[in-house]
Amino acid sequence: MYFSKLFFSTEKSGMVEENHTMKIKFILTGFMDHPELKTLLFVVFFAIYLITMVGNLGLVILISKECRLHTPMYIFLGNLALLDSCCACAITPKMLKNFLSEDRMVSFCECMAQFYFLCTVETADCFLLASMAYDRYVAICSPLQYHIMMSKKLCIQMTIGAYIAGNLHSMINVGLLFRLAFCGSNQINHFYCDILPLYRLSCVDPYVNELILFISSGSIQIFTIGNVLISYLYILFTIFKMKSEEGRIKAFSTCASHFLSVSLFYGSLFFIYFRTDLLEERDQDILAAILFTIVVPLLNPFIYSLRNKEVISVLRKILKIKSQKSLKQMTASVA
Repeated sequence: MYFSKLFFSTEKSGMVEENHTMKIKFILTGFMDHPELKTLLFVVFFAIYLITMVGNLGLVILISKECRLHTPMYIFLGNLALLDSCCACAITPKMLKNFLSEDRMVSFCECMAQFYFLCTVETADCFLLASMAYDRYVAICSPLQYHIMMSKKLCIQMTIGAYIAGNLHSMINVGLLFRLAFCGSNQINHFYCDILPLYRLSCVDPYVNELILFISSGSIQIFTIGNVLISYLYILFTIFKMKSEEGRIKAFSTCASHFLSVSLFYGSLFFIYFRTDLLEERDQDILAAILFTIVVPLLNPFIYSLRNKEVISVLRKILKIKSQKSLKQMTASVA
């Protein structure tokens, strides 16, 4: 009888604790140290958001509509652009709202949803960038075997695998958040709901969460970064062996810009999540988060598209057709 009472009381207290956790609200305090800069920051980030969405969604539409861009390289690029636009949607609207509103509260469920979405996108990004690096390696180092080594079927499998890996990684880390309890401060010193500030606010020791996050994030980053580095090393060796100086400069210039984007993305992720002192708050964390959530999605369409002759030629073709149509309509209306 005593044990049954103890069991039911423990179960009940657990349910109460879980309900309390689900009802708790957090306050996002990122960028709020200087209230006088709120209007300026709103304008800057709103402009960045618009450019990011137009650039990435425009690239997705362009690739989906043009048949000659339905190749592995552009399938990866289109999905990367889609993920970058999703990343911007997950972070920026809430941040912009907080600049204009005094109510910067977010519920635990909203917090989990935002982190789940962001974690899925960023993990899928890691695998897509690794796939793109492998694609470039095959195209430059083994051009004659490209259609065998990088078939459209393999490309689609790698893309689907990236999305599956992203969702699995998110489910594991978000699921483990339910073992935490929050009974102290509810202020998150960040501009979005990241998982590390939640660990810092927890009354329950988040050691298990930290360990799983360290192992899962570390494994993903080491695997994908290793793939990228090995691919680009082989590409560099191949470039240096090229006889044409013009071809060598062109290939090196393209790879350098791609590697810059990859370095910013992986470097900021590595800085935040792949360290032993995850619970230690650092001033540079927000800056690193801005890099991979806002700056990289903004730069990617320009880095991967404006330097791409095929994308530019397709864009010019579409603009030319549209201008001709509008000219015909104007002529018809005048007549």
